Amino acid sequence: MKKTMLALLANFGLLIVFAQTPTSTVSKFNPKALWDLQFYPTAPNEYRSANGAPGPKYWQNRADYKLNVTLDTTQHKVSGEVEISYTNNSPDNLNYLWLYVEQNIYRADSRNASSPAGTGGRYTNAMFTQGDVIKSISVEVDGKKFTPQYNVTDTRMQVWLPQALKAAGAKAKLNIAYEFTIPEYGTDRMGRLKTANGWIYTIAQWYPRMCVYDDIQGWNTNPYLGQGEFYLEYGDFDYSITAPSNLIIVGSGELQNEKDVLTSQQIERLKEARNSDKTVVIRNVAEVTNPKSRPSGANLTWRFKIQAARDAVWGASRAFVWDAAKMNLPSGKKALAMSVYPVESIKQNGWQRSTEFIKASIEYNSQKWFEYSYPVAVNVAGIVGGMEYPGIVFCSYQSTGADLWGVVDHEFGHNWFPMVVGSNERKYAWMDEGFNTFINGLSTKAFNKGEFANFSYFAGEEMLKFTFNDKMDPLFTTADAITEFNLGTAAYDKPAKMLNALRDVVLGPERFDRAFREYIATWAYKHPTPWDFFRSMENAGGEDLAWFWRSWVFNNYKFDVAVKSVSQTGTAPQTGYAITLQNVEQMAMPVPVLIKEANGKTQSLTIPVEAWMRGSETTFYVYPDSKITEVVLDPEKKLPDLNRKNNGWKPAM
Repeated sequence: MKKTMLALLANFGLLIVFAQTPTSTVSKFNPKALWDLQFYPTAPNEYRSANGAPGPKYWQNRADYKLNVTLDTTQHKVSGEVEISYTNNSPDNLNYLWLYVEQNIYRADSRNASSPAGTGGRYTNAMFTQGDVIKSISVEVDGKKFTPQYNVTDTRMQVWLPQALKAAGAKAKLNIAYEFTIPEYGTDRMGRLKTANGWIYTIAQWYPRMCVYDDIQGWNTNPYLGQGEFYLEYGDFDYSITAPSNLIIVGSGELQNEKDVLTSQQIERLKEARNSDKTVVIRNVAEVTNPKSRPSGANLTWRFKIQAARDAVWGASRAFVWDAAKMNLPSGKKALAMSVYPVESIKQNGWQRSTEFIKASIEYNSQKWFEYSYPVAVNVAGIVGGMEYPGIVFCSYQSTGADLWGVVDHEFGHNWFPMVVGSNERKYAWMDEGFNTFINGLSTKAFNKGEFANFSYFAGEEMLKFTFNDKMDPLFTTADAITEFNLGTAAYDKPAKMLNALRDVVLGPERFDRAFREYIATWAYKHPTPWDFFRSMENAGGEDLAWFWRSWVFNNYKFDVAVKSVSQTGTAPQTGYAITLQNVEQMAMPVPVLIKEANGKTQSLTIPVEAWMRGSETTFYVYPDSKITEVVLDPEKKLPDLNRKNNGWKPAM
């Protein structure tokens, strides 16, 4: 029978013996490297507290957007104007403002075109455009309007102010007229797809937007190179898109003028969907080619709003089949799950299940971690393999079955990281992709009685070896510097494995889940750094975890624990057995141990990580009722052990 560690301590007199010096020349383990007292690079302050929460004087700036644009489907062009209301909540006066103009990544002279990301792979430009064409800029501060000096450098634009924008709440209003041509393949984040019934537009990075000014770096102006994602200020979005009337348009947030852009039948079906746990078709296959499924006229203007968001994007097509269903949130609120896709996406376990997947993913994560943020969640089928934005995601129109569940669950999992917890994705990909991959594992096990429970992009012992190979980029590598071949591991798989190990072996599910929820709640709609995450988990979890972060985040340490010896200390089993373990590599972890006896009894215990503080070997004693017949380390394979062949012991026959 299995016992807890405390029960074993009481019943078997478990004693940990710290080895003073390693007895093997094989081990690479150096405990001093893990338990060095110097870990945090800076002391906590009034902005960021010692317990990992925002400090009493924490601040962040704010950007609110009003956009009015037109989609030209003949020239594949977006043109219009953005009004940005920017609030300087910082303690600093700002003489200039920095914005991103990220369509410039598609220019032939962009940094992307000459960087490793632009020379092949997912983030390469298949063709070039003129990028963001800025037609005019005006700025208003303290009621005074002026035309500022500005300069564009690759995907950044600096706007100089005639007088400083004062600290602690001063506001500036920028009006920018611009246009850009929509690339067919937009570094797998946006673009357009030609289908049998028309183009599907998935439109993102579609307006000049504010760079983040924070208490860590000041202006964050890392260029958009393709692989690194985004770091954005929060605010409210009020936007409109004027387009040909035969298009269906979906976007971040909630549609404000249904009566202007939908048929009466579609409005009634949407009403039904808002009260239905089953998917309701809003526009069916037959209606895609039926002109009566759209209001008459040349053009229509669609209006959307989303609040407390860091971005807003949209999709448009005359080829969309459209369905929706109700989502039930823990507070009692309801939200709407919607999917739009072409007829080509309707296959066995195809996009007709997308809304079901959205609903399950968001309801689970809302209950488990933090309630979903927005009134609507939209999945758009298109050319993009998978990309997340507030309230809406773009996924491949070809996905089906487990792959479709995986991409839908992953992209909507991003609602929690980074849409709610607004970390700097351009620097710390592991804090959004990895955290999201971790929560995806739990939601996948829970979905539909485990329908896709065996689904994983990163399963198997060979994948574990790749995760810890000598050429793997450490997690603490800026996103654009990660080798693209390593990205799936360094940004997604390894940090997810790290959180699973922290949850399953170090803290236990109860302590971990409480600490993780605390981290999400305290940094909701704010900007945490890795150090804030470390402090938050340590304080709420009740452990000093510097040794853990050093192994998993800052270094590429490996883990290999072995049973070195098992010896009886007396003539009878009851007098005890000495079991010696060896840590062969540099990573240290607690080690679950299963001990089997000749009488059929089993003992389960965990050797704490402190057993490795003084050396690469540790000996502990157990007092069984009968002879030990087998010792197994990590019996449930929860540790990232690279050599499981040395994890067991049996007496010689």
